Amino acid sequence: MSDERQLRNFHDRDAEEQNAFLENTWCNRCQQVDLGMSDPVEFTLNGRLFIEGQCRVCGETVTTELVEDDDVDG
Repeated sequence: MSDERQLRNFHDRDAEEQNAFLENTWCNRCQQVDLGMSDPVEFTLNGRLFIEGQCRVCGETVTTELVEDDDVDG
């Protein structure tokens, strides 16, 4: 595992998935959920996947860790 950011292309994701990640956020400064994120940057760090951008309300950096759902119905 690398302890340096390894950039990925957020825009390789389909539009629906991008929108979900950009809308489902938490801002520590505003202390509110789902305010939205602008200027997304997707990266891996220490084997974990993140999307980071700016809160659409206050401009504070917001970071979302993406966790794969291993619970598959079927």
